[in-house]
Amino acid sequence: MAAAAHPLNRRSFLVTTGVAVGTAAALPAIAGPAEAAARRRPGKLTTDPFTLGVASGDPDHDGFVLWTRLALEPLAEDGLGGMPALNVPVEWQVASDPRFRKIERRGVAIARPESAHSVHVELNGLRPDRDYWYRFRAAGYVSPVGRARTAPRPDAFGPALAMAFVSCSQYEHGYFTAYGRLAEEHPDLVLHLGDYQYEYRADVYTVPGGNVRDHEGPETVTLANYRQRHAQYKSDPDLQAAHAAAPWLVVFDDHEVENNWAGPVPEAGSDTPDPDEFMRRRAAAFQAYYENMPLRRASVPNGPNIQIYRRVRWGRLANFHMLDTRQFRDDQACGDGYKECAAASDPSRSITGPRQEQWLLDGFRRSTARWDVIGQQVFFAQRDNNAGPAKVTSMDAWDGYVASRGRITQGWIDAKVRNPVVLTGDVHAHWASELKVDYDDPASKTVGAELVCSSITSGGDGADSDPAAHPFLKINPHLKFYNNQRGYVMTRIGKDELRADFKTVPTVRTRDAQASTKATFVIEDRVPGLNQTYLRPYVSGMEARAKRDLVDETVRNETQRP
Repeated sequence: MAAAAHPLNRRSFLVTTGVAVGTAAALPAIAGPAEAAARRRPGKLTTDPFTLGVASGDPDHDGFVLWTRLALEPLAEDGLGGMPALNVPVEWQVASDPRFRKIERRGVAIARPESAHSVHVELNGLRPDRDYWYRFRAAGYVSPVGRARTAPRPDAFGPALAMAFVSCSQYEHGYFTAYGRLAEEHPDLVLHLGDYQYEYRADVYTVPGGNVRDHEGPETVTLANYRQRHAQYKSDPDLQAAHAAAPWLVVFDDHEVENNWAGPVPEAGSDTPDPDEFMRRRAAAFQAYYENMPLRRASVPNGPNIQIYRRVRWGRLANFHMLDTRQFRDDQACGDGYKECAAASDPSRSITGPRQEQWLLDGFRRSTARWDVIGQQVFFAQRDNNAGPAKVTSMDAWDGYVASRGRITQGWIDAKVRNPVVLTGDVHAHWASELKVDYDDPASKTVGAELVCSSITSGGDGADSDPAAHPFLKINPHLKFYNNQRGYVMTRIGKDELRADFKTVPTVRTRDAQASTKATFVIEDRVPGLNQTYLRPYVSGMEARAKRDLVDETVRNETQRP
C-alpha cells in the first residue's frame, strides 16, 4: 500500500511538495537479533511520528549525518513523545535529486526508546561537493524531505560557500520567523552557536509587552524535562524548515543546560546548587542535546561529559574550528556580570581549558585553508563600557579570560593563519569588530575580524539602532557595527573575500515578518579588517535613546536573564 507524502512547510524550497511516495524497495538485511526482532514487531503507530522534522549535520567531503526523532505526542511530560516502549525500524533514503528518482543510498536504522526514538545515520562514500536529498519512513509514514550537501574534496576549493550563522532562540519571546527566512536563502551550511533552547519554566524570562508563547513543563532539570523542551522547540515549523534546508554545525552555550554555568559550577541561585546534583543535570542536558542534534558518534555523551569541540573542513576554502567555551572554563571572575576585575587578567584562567586550547593552536599550525573560521559562543573582542580609566567588561565573555584570548590570538599570528575570522552568538544583537593584539592601543595592528549574530528571538523585538550613536563604538574604536533587532548573518565565503550580510526582521511578535539586510561587511583575502560596503539608513519610530540608556540596554540584554 502506497503511503502519502508528508507535507512540507509551505515556505520550503524543496520541490517534492505533494509528490506521492510509493512502496519502498526491498531493504538490505538488518544485522543482529534485536534489530531483526524489531523489524518483526515494529509496534503500531496510529499517527504520523515525524512531528519533529528532519536534519543533517557535520558534513564531510564524502558524507554527513542524518537525523530524525519519532514522536507521536511531542509535549508528553515523560519526554518520550508518546511513543510505545518498543524498538521501531526507520527506513532512510538518500537521493541525488529532490524527487528521489535516483536513490544513492538506503538502509534501516533502529529508533530505540532509551534514546527517545532518535535516529542518527552517519554516512560516507558519497561524492564530494554535491547536493543530496534525504527522507525517512516508519510504520507507513513518510518524513519531510531534507537537503544535505557534501563538502569539496580536501584538495579542492569548490564554489563559494553560502553559510549562515545563528544563535539564541528563546521560544517564549517570539516566533522563529528568522529561521524561516534563513531557509529561503538556500544556504549550503548553517552554524548554530548556542542557546538553541532555554531552560526556564513559563514566564520566568519575560520581555516588554509580555511573552508571545509559553514553555511547556517546569524548568529543565531531568532528562524528561530536557527531552520535552527540545521537542517543543523542534515542533516549530520555521525551525524545521531551517534544519531541512541545509546541514548544520552545532555547539551549545549555557541555556542548553542552565544560565551562566561554568564547568562543574552551576549558576548562582541554581535549582541544582549541589555539585553532584548539577552534574546529574548536566548529564541529562547533554544526553537530550545529542538525541536532538545531527551529531556524529564522536559526540555521544559520557555522563556529564560530551565531545563537542571539533574541526570541519570545507575543502581548501575553509576550516571551521567549533569551540566549547562552557564545559572546560574556569568559573566567571568577580561574581559574573560587568565588572572592573583584576582577576580577569590572571594568566592561569582559561575559557577553553588547556587541552582544547592546545587542540586549537595545533589546528592553526596545520591549517592550509584560505579561511580559518572559529565558531564559538561569547563575545571575543574587548568591550569596555566605561569611558574613563576604569575597564568595565563582561566576565561571561572572553573579557573575563584576557590571557586565554591573548594566547589564542597570538597563536594564529604565530601560525601565520591567512584569514582568521571569529563567529559569535550570545549577546542578542548584531556586532562587527576588528581584532587586536592590544585593545587599549588604538594604533595596535588589526589581526582578525569578529562577526556577531543577533538572536533569533531572545530579548524580544529590540529596535532598529543607529550604530553611530552607540557609546560602546566610541569607547572601543575597534567595534565597527551594532544593531539591536533580531535576525541572522548570511555569509558568502569565496577565495578572494568573505561577505557578511547582517539580516534583521522588524518583529518577532507576528509570523511571516520579512527579513532585510541592515549592513554588509567584506573581509578581503589577506587583509585582516572590515570593509563596510552597505548600511541601511537608521529610521527611528521613537525618540532617540540617551547614551546612558543605550549602555543600560546592552548590559541588561546580556546580564539580566533570570
